[in-house]
Amino acid sequence: MAVPKRRTSRSNTRHRRANWKAAVPDLVPVLVDGRRVEVPRRLVRAVIEGRVEVR
Repeated sequence: MAVPKRRTSRSNTRHRRANWKAAVPDLVPVLVDGRRVEVPRRLVRAVIEGRVEVR
């Protein structure tokens, strides 16, 4: 793991941390048991195969 060679100012540390925002996953419509459900793109295959339960 990389280790900083010198102390980072408090301002720079907080500015860097402020950029760690999570992105909202894009939802894809999928038909499950005859009803349309929107699920994240990375879970589409699992939902279709029945490995993930959707309410």
